[in-house]
Formats: sequence, structure tokens, C-alpha cells
Amino acid sequence: MIMQKHESVAQAVVKNIHLEDTWVYLRHKNPPRGKDRSIQPQATLDNHEGEESEHKVSVESLLKTTSRVVMLLGQAGSGKTLLVHCLGRDWAEGSFPSIHLLFLLEFRQLNLISRNLSLKELLFLFYPASGDIEEQSDAVFAFILSNPEKVCFIFDGYDEFRGKLTHPEKLESIMDPNKPLPMIDLLSGLCSRKFLPDCTVLVTCRPRDVTDMFGSPGFITCELQGFDRLGVKEYAEQYFHKKGEELKKKAVNLLMDNRHLLSMSHVPGLCHICCVCIDHLFSSDGSDLQLPTSLTQIYMQILLAFLKRIDGGVVSGTSPLQRYRTKIVEISLLALKGLEESTIVFMDTDVSPELQDFGVKSGILTIVKRTHEDGSSGYGFTFMHLKMQEFLAALHLMTNQNITESQLKKKLNLKTRWTTKIDPKSIFTDSLHLYVCGLAAEACTSNLVQFKGTEGATAWVQKRQAAVRNFLLGLAGSTSQTGPKIVELCRCAHETQDAKLARAIGSRPQFELRNIRLNAVDMDSLAFVTAAADQNVCLDIGGCSVDLDCLEILPSFKNVDHLIFRSRKYDDKFAEALCGILSQLQALRQLDFISGGLTDVGAAKLARALKDCPHITHLNVSDNSLKDEGIREIAETLSRLPNISSVLMGKNSISTDGILTLIEIMAACTSVQEVHVEGNKEISLSFSQSSDTVCDNTDLNNTGEPKTVTLKHCNINVTNVVSLCNKLRVFSYITLLDLSNNSLGNKGLKKILDLLPKLGMIQQINVSENGVDMDGVVMLASALCNQKNLRRVDASENGKKKLVILFDTSRRHNSRQLTANETGIHVHKKLGLTQSDVKPVYMTKLCKQLVKCENLLDIEFSHLKLSNESVEKLMLILPEMSSLQLLNLSHVDLSTNGALLLIRSLADCQRVTAVELRHQAEAFIKFVPEKAEAAICKLTEYKLCKSNVEKLSRILENCPHLSELDLSHNLLRDEGVKCFVDYLPKLKISSSVSLNGNRMTQVGALHLVDSMNTCEKVIAVEVRLRECSFEVIHLKKLVEILNRCPRLLTLELSSNSLHSQGLFSLLDSLVELSTIQTVKLRNNGLSSEQIEYFVKQFSSCHQHRGFRIEEPWLTGNAVVSLIAKCLNLQPHIKEIRVSHASINIITEGNSSLSSTFVDHPEKFSPALKSISFDDCDIDGQHLAPLTLPFQKCHALQDLRFSQLRVDRNSADFFSAVIPFLQNLRNLTLDLKGADEDVLEKLAEALPNTPTFESLSLSQFVLGDRGAAVLGRALQSVPNLKSINLYQCSGWTAARGRDLVRGLVQCVLLAEIRLDSVVLDEEGITILAQGFSHLASLRRLSLNNIRVVTSETFVNGTGILCLLTSFKDFRQMEEIELESWRMGDGGTYELVKYIPSWTELVKLSLSDNNVTDQAGEKLLGALSHCRVLQKLELSKNRLGQACAAKLAQVLPLLPQLTELSLSENQFGPHGSLALCEGLMSMNALKILHLTSIGSSDLVGVASSLKHCPSIEDISLSWNGCGDSLAQTLAEILPLCTKLKRLDLEANNITTAGATVIAKCLPSCPSIEVIRLWRNPIAKEDENLKDQRLNFSSF
Repeated sequence: MIMQKHESVAQAVVKNIHLEDTWVYLRHKNPPRGKDRSIQPQATLDNHEGEESEHKVSVESLLKTTSRVVMLLGQAGSGKTLLVHCLGRDWAEGSFPSIHLLFLLEFRQLNLISRNLSLKELLFLFYPASGDIEEQSDAVFAFILSNPEKVCFIFDGYDEFRGKLTHPEKLESIMDPNKPLPMIDLLSGLCSRKFLPDCTVLVTCRPRDVTDMFGSPGFITCELQGFDRLGVKEYAEQYFHKKGEELKKKAVNLLMDNRHLLSMSHVPGLCHICCVCIDHLFSSDGSDLQLPTSLTQIYMQILLAFLKRIDGGVVSGTSPLQRYRTKIVEISLLALKGLEESTIVFMDTDVSPELQDFGVKSGILTIVKRTHEDGSSGYGFTFMHLKMQEFLAALHLMTNQNITESQLKKKLNLKTRWTTKIDPKSIFTDSLHLYVCGLAAEACTSNLVQFKGTEGATAWVQKRQAAVRNFLLGLAGSTSQTGPKIVELCRCAHETQDAKLARAIGSRPQFELRNIRLNAVDMDSLAFVTAAADQNVCLDIGGCSVDLDCLEILPSFKNVDHLIFRSRKYDDKFAEALCGILSQLQALRQLDFISGGLTDVGAAKLARALKDCPHITHLNVSDNSLKDEGIREIAETLSRLPNISSVLMGKNSISTDGILTLIEIMAACTSVQEVHVEGNKEISLSFSQSSDTVCDNTDLNNTGEPKTVTLKHCNINVTNVVSLCNKLRVFSYITLLDLSNNSLGNKGLKKILDLLPKLGMIQQINVSENGVDMDGVVMLASALCNQKNLRRVDASENGKKKLVILFDTSRRHNSRQLTANETGIHVHKKLGLTQSDVKPVYMTKLCKQLVKCENLLDIEFSHLKLSNESVEKLMLILPEMSSLQLLNLSHVDLSTNGALLLIRSLADCQRVTAVELRHQAEAFIKFVPEKAEAAICKLTEYKLCKSNVEKLSRILENCPHLSELDLSHNLLRDEGVKCFVDYLPKLKISSSVSLNGNRMTQVGALHLVDSMNTCEKVIAVEVRLRECSFEVIHLKKLVEILNRCPRLLTLELSSNSLHSQGLFSLLDSLVELSTIQTVKLRNNGLSSEQIEYFVKQFSSCHQHRGFRIEEPWLTGNAVVSLIAKCLNLQPHIKEIRVSHASINIITEGNSSLSSTFVDHPEKFSPALKSISFDDCDIDGQHLAPLTLPFQKCHALQDLRFSQLRVDRNSADFFSAVIPFLQNLRNLTLDLKGADEDVLEKLAEALPNTPTFESLSLSQFVLGDRGAAVLGRALQSVPNLKSINLYQCSGWTAARGRDLVRGLVQCVLLAEIRLDSVVLDEEGITILAQGFSHLASLRRLSLNNIRVVTSETFVNGTGILCLLTSFKDFRQMEEIELESWRMGDGGTYELVKYIPSWTELVKLSLSDNNVTDQAGEKLLGALSHCRVLQKLELSKNRLGQACAAKLAQVLPLLPQLTELSLSENQFGPHGSLALCEGLMSMNALKILHLTSIGSSDLVGVASSLKHCPSIEDISLSWNGCGDSLAQTLAEILPLCTKLKRLDLEANNITTAGATVIAKCLPSCPSIEVIRLWRNPIAKEDENLKDQRLNFSSF
């Protein structure tokens, strides 16, 4: 029976099958590589533990090993059925002697069994015994039960099975083979070894169904390879062997030369179909051979060929599709019904006799033998192949008018190739949607019209085809498609051959394909869509099984500039195949062969292939199995790549000797910019493009671009130093050498210092964490003094942690001979020692070396632990340091006595000009070259008792040149202050004394104020009295003192309890003091009447004065009424600012104005020039009292209302007031709830005076009427210089044109803010044309601009129109274009103009889809904007290259204060590059790096210590761990101005948060650290600091 089945299956086979030469891929799981186990996976694909790898075995070998379960996978047409029947044939012929019994069963037959069967019943149903049935059956089955290891079961076509195997856990532990079971349980028991556990089971299925096998013991998976190129040729030659030599040659050449046909022919079944198709085309009339370009078109030709058989090959004038239309309709309906009901074998009752005859004659249907449940036999019908059934079903869907478009679209769901064990059993069809798409191609229109054969068929067919293509276009626009579905979509597009659809799919920047098998047809489809898109694309293939022959299709990927292969599957053989076509990839610029199985052998081949790829700019071979030789091969090849920009070779196995060899090779490359090696973790090479020749050994002394060499964790020790330095000396212009985290020790460090002359232009050497101790630091201090080029040494933790040496290269840049004076004291040197515990003995050693320094010298001893003994040693030698300029002692753990010892330097050393000591904060001693004429002493935030004050005072008595003394916040209290005041007459202080914040009582404060009157040297007094509970007696005393204090300039009374009985006397006293300039009364419980009295009295004198009053009730109607009364009472008020329950009033002196007011108050015109109300809880109904006073303010120039809630009353108010303000220059209205009516009144009231130049209307809902009115109003204010319509909305695009038309009439505009403006294409044109006339424009904000013709705008027309109009801007200072989505095209246009904007202060381009390539150009242009202060580039697509460019540009922007790069994808290498740029950012205050694609921001955090002005940092949403927290804890005390740190959504644990919390006492400036969304137990006792925030806001 096995032989009979083989004969029936192999009837149409054109070549003999040799199982020993037929190959399958055997899959198995990869264990993790030994060297990778210590490395944390960075992403899912980087963790290769458990990844599948493959190797080839023959089909014959599958049954050579018994007692296992084998899954034979293969796509439809791959030959699974034929091969298992060949296995059966070979077994029958004795090829597998260990197998005594073999049963081959087809799932399509098992579908017909509905009743429960035992295993015995199943076997003998399909293989009945002959003779004495029962007795023979029992004997055979007994043999099976007792010898299962000698029995083999083959189940063919699991994908056609209607059921799904049951999970082993749901089956009985031991199953009875004699017990009748459902067919699913019976088969599941066999496959999961629940009975006959030692038998051999082979199951064929399609790849997606492999997960159903649940990995039973002994389970293996293998997949059919299909034909390679040679196999296709051999099959075609066999097929056409009997057709004549000429036709055979012609047909074979045609097949092999046509890329589309050849890619399909890698599948054996499709190869046969292609041969049939070519045979049919050659046999047809006509010499013009039109080859099909899709699988669907091939099957259309196959159908025509089958129809031709019915006529015996006779050609008729009528189309076969028309002639046999009825039968095709019937058979296509049968095909669709079979797919929907999962039916492959049709009973004879399902097929009419006429259709049976038609199907068999044509060859579309095949007669098959059926076995019924009762054992009887019968016949049924199947389609000649499942693919033909799917094609005919698609034909029915596309031509039947009863099928609606919605029903049709349901059949177009893309198939995924990812499956899991929990997925439901998929239906056996997987190509129906492809044939539907193929029939939607224009090439199939004529055939479908012929098939329809009705009037109006052409229009109907084209409409149906368009519906399919439009549906696919909708899928193409989705951004949520996974890799497998993207491949399926490409297959669909390829079938349609529609260029527009292909362009829509191919326009995505990256195709990310993961863990699927990619066959030749897939690759051909991907090539089709990428070639259609007119842009570069990245092809990222990870974990996918790819036949080597498929790589030959890669040259047809015309636009692939970035190719990524990542998987252990990609080994040396894969690399060899890739090398064969690499030079043909003309667009390729970046090649990543990462996380693979590449060894030195493959690397050598890759290196040779790269020599023919001069256009390559980026190469990445990280995470392979390369050793020294492989890395050397690639490094030597780089000399042949003139455009190479970066090379990554990390996570390989390089030795220290290999690293030194790499350095030697790179030293010969003049274009190399950076060599970065961190052991086996990272090897990164960066190159510049400035040199015409990449490597040149002839000119090694040029002074080109700076170069850096980093060799971390490379196990470099003292024995390697000489060799390393000899190799480094060949480098031209090396500036940075990083040898941190090695094993140099003190001896290695000394050898480096001895070899310094060999290192040429070196600027910095980093030898941190090299086992150096304080003896090494002393050695460096000596070198600092003795070596003229060495200018700075920075060390921490006694040299064990940080140790950086910096050099002065200015003299080496100048070839002329320097004078002795130029090489002497004018070279500034610095020694920095931080976070160390300097013992007295080492303090003495250090100071004795530093005394020898003849150059200007700074010493930084910050964050040290200094004992009094160490301070005494320092003070003994300090006077001898004649070149010392600055001694920095910030954040030193210093006792009070130690601090007093340091203050003694004022007396001991006449060069001291300032001693400023703040307890565990900023502290320093400054020196001048000669004797200081004046000195400053500041001792703050210590706890000074009376004895400390006495000791300090005695020290200060010996300081004759003291000018300023600050003893603030020392907890002196009354006793300490009194003690100091008693000593004060003995001190020779020439300028000022400050005693703020010393916890004095009311009595103490009054005593201090009074004492100022007794000191003759006091010429001016500022008094600030806070939180004093003044009784009446205290107020009277204060009045007496103030009356005796003619030198009082400023008085501040804050949060005091002032009794009204003495308050008026105090206020009167203040009025009488002519010298007083500023009064601040904050939260003292003053009433409205008291404030009115004070304003009237205080402002009555004829001089310039200012006062500020804060009371919680100064809001709403109360504050408006108070201001109105003040304006009526006082003519001298020049400026009023009302904000947050406070009023600020500035008055001016004018005696003539005062007399006019007294004599004729009705003719009075106030002097008020500016008034503002900001967030004062004011409604429109409150404004009425201001109407008359405002109408009299003819001199008013600035009027501002912010957060004002408006109604009709407010509109009436402004309409009544504004026309009287003839000198008004600036009008700012930030109104809540403003509507069209309000705006219309405001627009009508706008002043048309020549002085009016600034209008700001925020948060208005303008509406169409309002926009039109405002547009007309703007035409009447031609002198307008600034307009702000921030967050105004509500108009349509048509009215937006009116608004813009009026706006551009204001040709003097210097500032425009039109955020969220709504325009159409015409509106954009008007705006662009208007810009060409605004030559004075300096500040422009067009954020979130909305365009109703979005397609035009997004496609670039609108953007380029606006950007091109920027060419006339010459004075641009600020420009904001957020959320334009301008992409690279718009960015390139903008880059043309930026270099001319040399005064640019702010640039904001967030959310603009700017890629790395355009970003580099943008940053290059910004290098011309040297005064840039704010740069906002968040929410773009910037990456590593842009970060590297940023590192070069940032040092050229010394005034940059704000930098936002959030939501880009810089990655680890990009974040590392950013570190270099941050090193020189002295002015930077705000840095936002939220979600930048790297969890390793330790370097960024460490570089922040070089940003002394930093106030706000965001590192949120980066997944950073405790290593970041540890680094932050080290640098936060150095960031003395930092206020806010955002660490939300990282991976910082409680331990990391605790480390940060412990450093907070040394960080007084920090206000909040956000730690929300981190795995932290916030209840921990160590996390109680209120500045640690764990909430979402």
C-alpha cells in the first residue's frame, strides 16, 4: 500500500528524488555564549539565549534516528507530501532496517473520521490486514505495543487538519491504546508520547503550526530548503527535456533570467507551476511573449493552459474564459466553499457529474481514494493543488456581484507569521488574500472582463480592483504593522504591481523584520516596494531564516542605504554569500552585521569585500565571535574606505595585544577622529571626512582635526606603557588619551609622565581608577610644578577614583621661539583634589611640592575631609606659595576652629584679597600677586558661639585692609551679635557688615539697629526685620531709632505682628526719612486704610521711591478698589505692578505736579506710565472703579492684564479706557473666556496712534468674525512692531486669510507669535509673501501651525513655501517652528539661512521629524550662531551621528543656557558623544534628555559637574539603573545651583534612591528630585527628605 501511494503521488514528478541529497534545516536552541553571560541584554534581540540556529541534514537522516518526534516544515508547494511518500518507498525497499512497521496517514483523510477510535482501529482502518483479519491484526498490534521503538508513524498535512493538538498537560498521564478516543486526543497522545513513548513520529505541516507540538521529549524541528539556483535550472531542464533542445534552452534561459519567475521557483511546487506557465506561453500563438510578473498572473496562465487541454490544444476564436465561464463559476464557488468550510477532499455528491468531467479533463480536479469510517472505500475529488483552490476562490470573490466590497475586504486580513501555543488553530489557507490582490492588478483586468462577459463589465471590474488597492493603501498608512505583516503587505503590493501602493509602503524609513523565514518571493516583494519609494530606507533583519540564494536579490533593493543583519544564524557562510553581492549595493552606506556568528574567517572575507565598497560610511560588526585577527583584518581595510565615518566592533574577544595592534593601525589614519575601546564591551572608531585620503603614512606631523583615544578596561599595566606610547606617538594631533579603569598604578603613572614628550599635541590624559594613591597624587603635583606643558591635575578619592591630567598646547601650536616671559608665570596651573581625606603628612608633602610652582596656581580642595591638623599644615606653608591665586575649599567637612584657622590667612598673608567660607558649601580664599589693598571676609552658616566670635574678632583686629565682613546665618543670637558689636569699633572695616539670619529677638534687632547710629563709619544702613512680634513698645523704640538713623536706605518688615497703635507712627517716621529709597511690607496684617495712608504719605515727598506691599487679601475687587483710590490720592505714582496678592509702586518726585494736584485736582493728569495686573483673581465686573482714573492717565505707555476673566463688562471697560490712552505703546491682554463680541469691541478700540507698537492677545476664542475684525483693525496700526496671538483659536481657514492679510500690512513688525494658527494653502501663500516685506523681523513663533490642506503641507509644498520666505530675514534672534513635521526637506531649506542669523538667541524645532542626516547639517549651520542661548530639538529622529556632531558644535556656543533633546534616539553611543559636548557648557542652566534611547547615562551625569550654572536636569524615561544614581550622588554636591532633577520612569531601586538621599545635605540649592515610576519603596526610613518626590506631578 505504501508503494501504491508513492506511485500515485509521484506520477507528475519530472526528476528522481534522492533523499540523501535532499536537505532540510534542522533547528535547535542556542545556549548563551560563555563570554556574554556577564553582559546584561540591551534589548530583546540582543539576548540570544534560546535563539534558534540551524544546520543542514538530509531528509534520509530523519528516520535514521528513531524514537523521536520530527516536525517537517515547509510552505505550500515545498514538496512535503512527495518526500514523506519517498520515505515510505525507501522504507519498503529496506532503507531503514531499524523500523519494522511504518504507517503513513494523511490528515485530509483523518478529517473524515467523526467517531471515537482506538489506536488499533485507526491503524487497521487505513491498513487492513489480509487473510484472517482478526488474528493477524491482534498479532501485529501486539508487536506494536511490545516494540514501539520499531514502529514509525508519518502524518502528512497537519495544516489541513480541522482540529488542534491537545496540550500534554490536559491529557491523561498514561493513555490506553485500546481505548476509543476522539481523533484529536488519539493523535495528541502519539505526538506527546502518552502512549507508545518510544515510537517514531514524523508530522508535516507549514511553519506557523509548529507551536502546536508543545515540545515533547525527543522533539526536533526541521524545515525544507527548497531549490537553490542550480536546483531550479536542473528541474527546468528535466521538465523541458522532451520538448526539444531548442525549446528547452530557450525556456530554461527565460526562467533563469527573469528575476520574478526565478524568485518564485525556489519553491519546488511553484517551480513546476512556472514551467507549466512558460510551456503554455511558448505553445500559444504570437511571437510577443508577455511574461507574468506575479504569482497570480502565473496561475491565470495555468488556468488558461488547463482550459486549453479540454480542446486538445486546438485554438478557438472565443476566449477560454468566456467559453467555459459557467463551469469556472461553478468550480470557483466550490473552491471558496471548501476554504470557508476547511474542506480539501470533496465527496462525489458535492461535485456535479458535469463539473467532475470538466475538472478531471482540464486537470484542475484530481480523483482521490477515500476511506470511510466503516472501512469501505470510495472516491472523492481534490484540486490539483491547494494553491489552485485558493486562486479559484479569489477569482470568485473578484467576479461575483453577490460578494459585497465589505465581504471582500474581510478576506484581505494580513497574515502574521508569528504564532504562539495559545493561538487558535489557523485555517489551512494562507494565500487567498494574495490572489485577490493579484487579480486587482491592471494586467488582470482584461481577463476578468472576459470572464464577466457582461455589458459594463470593464467599469465594474475596475471599480472592484480599485476597492482592493484602496484598502491596501489604508493598511500602508498604518504605523502599527509588525514585521511579518509588513512582508505580507509587500507581497500584496507585488501582486498588484501598483506603483502608488508600493511607494506608500516603501516610504517608511525602516523595515524591521524579526524571527520569520524570508524566502525569495518575500525578498523580491520587498525589493519591489523599496525601489518604488524615492527615498533611502533601512532594512533591519533580525533572527530571520534566510536562504543564502535569497541574498542574490539584495542588489535589486535600489534605495537601501542601511542594511542590518542581527542573529547568531548569520555566520561565516552567510557572510561569504553577502560578500558576493555587497559591491552591487550602490545605495548602501551603513552595514550592520551584529549579534551574529561571524568569526575571524568570515571577517577576513568581509574585509576583502568592503574594499570594493568605497561608499560605505558606517560599519558595525559588534557582538560576534571575532578575535584579534578578525578585528585586525577589518581595521586594515578601513584605509580603502574614503567615506567611512564610524566603525563599531564591540562585544567581541580582543586581547590587550590586539588592542595595541588596533592602535598601531589607526595611528596611520590621518582621518581617524576617535578610537574608543572598553575591553570587550565596546570598540568604536570615528573618522572625519575632511581628508581626501583616509590613511597616509607620509605626513604624520600635520595639525589636523583633534583626535581622541579611549582605552578603558583594557588590562593595560606598567609593562604595556612603553609599547603603547610608541604607537601613540605616530598619531597626528592626538588631544585626549583616556586610560581609565586599567592597572597602571603609581609606577605606570610615572612611566607615562616620563614619556610625555613622545605624545605630541596631547591635551588631556585620563588615568582614573588605575590603582594610584596619594603618593601618585604628590608625584603629579611635582610634575605640575616642573613640567611647563602640564597645566592641570584633577583627582578624587586620594587618586583612586578620578585622575585627569591636562596640558597646555598653545605654545606647541606656535612654531616661533617663545620668550622666557611667555613660558613663565603667565601659564595658569591648577591642582584639584576632591572627595578625599587628606592626612596631615600628605598635606605637608603636597604643599611642599606646590611651593615650587612658578606659574599662576589654583588649588581646589573641594568635598574633602580636613582635620584641624591638616588645616594647620596648610596654613603653615600657605604664605610661601607666592604664585597661588585661588584656594577652593567648597563643601569641605571643616570644623568651626578649622574655619577660623583659614580666616587667619587674612592676617598671615598680605596677598589674600577674599576669604569666603560657607559651611559645607562654596568656600574659597583668593589671592592677588602683590599686597592686597582691600579684603573681603565672609563666614556664613556656621554655628558660632560667643567664644568663637571673640576669637574671630581678635583675628580680624590684625586685618587692616578689611573692606567687607559677612557673618550671616551663624546662629549668633542676641548674645553673639552684642559681643560682635562691642568689638566692631576696633575693626578696621572700610565698607559693610552683614548680620542677616542670626536668630535675633526683637530686642536684639533693635539694639543692632541702634548701634549703627553710634558707629561713625556707618554711612548707609539696610534693615530687614522678619518674623518679629513687635509690641507697641517695640514699635515706639523702632520709630525712635529710625528717626536717629539718617543713613537708612532700605527697610523690610516681613511677617511681623504690627499693632495698629504704633503703626501710624512708624509709617510717619518712614515718610520723614529723606534717605530711604525702598520699603517692603510683607504679610504684616495691614488694612486697606493703612495702605492708602502709607501710599499717600510716602509718595508725597519729591523724590524717586519704591515700595512693595504683600497681603493675602490683595486680590479681586479689593485690590482694584485700592489701586483706584491710590491713583486718585497720589499724582507721583509712575509704575504699578499687581501680582499674586502683592502691589509694587514706584513714585517719582515732581513738585510742580504736586502743586497742580493740590490746587486743581480736577485738571490732574497722573504721571503713571506702566500698570499691570497679573493673576490677581480679577473679573470683568471688578474693573468699573478703574475707568475714570485710567481715563486721566494720558501718559500711560504700558497696560497689561493677565489671567483676567472677561465678560461684557470688561469689553465695555476697555472700550471706554483705551481711546483716552494716546501715548499707549504696549497692550497685553491675557483673557479667560473672551469671545467674538469682546474681541470686536477691543479691535474697534485699538489705538491708531503713531506710538502704539505692541499688541498681545492670548487665549482668545476669536471665531470667524473676530479674526476678520482683528485683521481689519491691524491695517489701521501700521507702526505695530510686536503681535502675540498665543493660543488664540476658533476661526476657519478662510477667515485666517483675512487675519494674516491684515498682519502682513504691519511692515515694521519685529516680533510675531502665531502659535496654533489655522490656515489653508492660500493663507500660507499670503503669509509667505508678507514675510518677504518684513525685513525688521527678529522674533518669530509659528508653533503647531494647522493647515486644512494637510496633504499639501505634509508633502512639503506649504512648508517649503514658508521656509523659502525666510531668506530675507537678516536680524533673526528667536525662531520657533514646533510640530511642523517638516522632515529633512524642510530642514535642508532652513539650513540655508541659519548661518546668516549670527544674532540668533533661540531656536525651537521640536516634533519636526528631523533625521540624523538633516540634523547634522542643522547643527553645522548653528555653529555660526555664537550667541545662541536656547536650543529645542525634542521629539525628532536624531541619533548617534547627530549626537557626535552636537559634541563638536556645543563648545562653539558658549552662551547656551537651555538645551532640550528629549524623545530622540541617540542610543548609548550618542549619549556618550553628548558627554564630550557638555564638558564646556559653563552657561548651561536647563538640560532635558527625556527618553533618548539609552539606559546608560552615567557618562552624561558625570559630565554635569562641568556645567557650573546648571539648574534643571531631566533624565526621565530612560530605564537607567542604580549606576546612574551612584554617579549623580557624586556630582550633585558639585552642582551648586541645581534646583530640579527629574528621574521619572527609570529603573532606580530603593538602594539607588538612598544613595541620592544621603548626598542631599550637601545640596542646599536642590528643590525637588522626581522619582515617580521607579521601583522604590518610598516608605523607607532613608527617603524622608521632602525634596524627594514620588508623585506624578
